[in-house]
Amino acid sequence: MNLIYKGANIWYTDSGKGAAVVFLHGFLENSKIWNPFVKVLSKKYRVICIDMLGHGKSECLGYIHTMEMMAETVEAILKHLRIRRSIIFGHSMGGYVGLAYAEKNPDAIKGLCLVNSTANADTPEKKLNRNRAIKTVKANHKTFIRVAINNLFRPKNRKLFKEQIKCLIAEAQQTPLQGIVAALEGMKIREDREALLHFTPFKKMLIASKKDPVLDFDTLKNQTITTQVKFVEFPDGHMSFLENEGQLLQTILRFIEKI
Repeated sequence: MNLIYKGANIWYTDSGKGAAVVFLHGFLENSKIWNPFVKVLSKKYRVICIDMLGHGKSECLGYIHTMEMMAETVEAILKHLRIRRSIIFGHSMGGYVGLAYAEKNPDAIKGLCLVNSTANADTPEKKLNRNRAIKTVKANHKTFIRVAINNLFRPKNRKLFKEQIKCLIAEAQQTPLQGIVAALEGMKIREDREALLHFTPFKKMLIASKKDPVLDFDTLKNQTITTQVKFVEFPDGHMSFLENEGQLLQTILRFIEKI
């Protein structure tokens, strides 16, 4: 389904009935990554999956897509669907968007789960890496996509999930150049929202992977110290929705049931 937001088409799916559960995908992904989870969860809950700006079937809204802009599209869709409160799961960039949404709409959140994501802003080193990535994307975005997606998996899983990786790359290569650059620019300038882990009333969970090639496990664990955030550890890489699909589904179900 499409919603027109500020002149751009924003794509979303809406399945099942019950408490609202919202899934937000990561960079170079789209809402299809959640299909196996929707299949199970929509039997009991109302599940909404949204394509982020410039990803999947959602159009671009300029040359920088801030996390706040993306969160506004989430807000617009939930308002359109007359959903007052929801539980949000965000993978990687989707987690940054979830945090931006939660900061603006704390009363609209029943629970927030960061899946292979962080509440911290980019470090100076990470910002430099984003700038390098932008240059690489502009030079050859298809090569960038292929390398970037492969590098998100635990090395030993790159062969194990060879076919799924091919599918992810094929989907990602439909992402327009503008959408890729706008997301990189937006992630680079995002705010630090670690305070939300400490001072918000809703239930929170952070899922971190021991062999995540892009997010440091110990740094993620430290974010949850002295908070009420449930910390969950997975054994593999950044792509938990594939590398630890069964484990992630069970963790999601338990989190929802306790809210």
